[in-house]
Amino acid sequence: MIPFNKPFITGKELAYIEDAVASGKLSGNGKYTRLAQTYFEEKYQIEKTLLTTSCTDALEMAAILIGIEPGDEVIMPSYTFVSTANAFVLRGAKIVFVDSKPNHPGLDENKLESLITSKTKAIVPVHYAGVACDMDVIMDLALAYNLFVIEDAAQAIDSCYTSRNGQKMPLGSIGHLAAFSFHETKNISSGEGGLLAINDRQFINRAEIIWEKGTNRASFFRGEINKYGWVDIGSSFLPSEITSAFLWAQLEHLQEIQEKRIKIWNRYNSHFEAKLKLFGIRTPEIPGYAENNAHMYYIIAKDALQRDFIIQRMKESGIMAVFHYLSLHKSEFYKRCHDGRELPWTDHYSETLIRMPFFIDLTLEQVDYISQNLLNILEEYDS
Repeated sequence: MIPFNKPFITGKELAYIEDAVASGKLSGNGKYTRLAQTYFEEKYQIEKTLLTTSCTDALEMAAILIGIEPGDEVIMPSYTFVSTANAFVLRGAKIVFVDSKPNHPGLDENKLESLITSKTKAIVPVHYAGVACDMDVIMDLALAYNLFVIEDAAQAIDSCYTSRNGQKMPLGSIGHLAAFSFHETKNISSGEGGLLAINDRQFINRAEIIWEKGTNRASFFRGEINKYGWVDIGSSFLPSEITSAFLWAQLEHLQEIQEKRIKIWNRYNSHFEAKLKLFGIRTPEIPGYAENNAHMYYIIAKDALQRDFIIQRMKESGIMAVFHYLSLHKSEFYKRCHDGRELPWTDHYSETLIRMPFFIDLTLEQVDYISQNLLNILEEYDS
């Protein structure tokens, strides 16, 4: 069986975990926390970063930082993971869903402005598959309407956006705040884990307090105050040094990981880009302003029947290809809160998108095998 995902181990994880244990500092915000945070700040031009126990936690911190209150509206795609919405729903926000683009599962920037009201507080673009949303359009709207932008960069490590003036900007460094994921399915993993990126300096001090359970303990440990106490709301967002040590072992090998993932992505695409259109199937499109960080390789079937047939037949062949998100605006929990607008492209991707197996140890020969199997299945389906 070829699994959909298999976590990559660099070989240094256990050594760094042992080092963290030997240091006697396990509770977080130690050596490995600082190494990982500094790495992101320097490599991706981010003002301040804070490791979190998940991307979900990073998004929840962002919702607190921008002051989400009951009645506020937050615009985001319906085609995303539930955590993107949950972070703001927990603070009382109403989620206003925007449809996906015809040529990409990411949000349709051209439909954003019509959704902005006097209650809108933020826009949350999701960089699906690590491919950038058009951030010039989004940041222009944020400036014009005095809104916050929180990038959901869960899948977007080491990917960039090229602005209309030609500036190349790392994803996660553009919005006021951003959230990354280090879940085991991501390019870089610590099993579970995340990171809050802070690009607007006004949020730095309060973010540290929220991160430290509502206390000013970080200032205390820097010697800025002689005691610390409860000064704001917060929670236990800070991961342990064991998690951070595992993450650091991965970050040290980011270039190697990315090079291997790009080769796998390109191998898939060499098989599929020209051939699949003969069967009515679309392959990924990368806009000129975006990069491909090889987070996943997906295809878009003609309809749900074809999608289900492909997934079932590939499973019978020992290949775990899987679908992805279900439309949040139609979810059992939130459909009663949705305003009733049809989001046809969101529904289309929910019914037709298939993700191919994708992990570092996937060999090019296995990619060839998977690809040929898919082509055989399509010929069978059309016969």
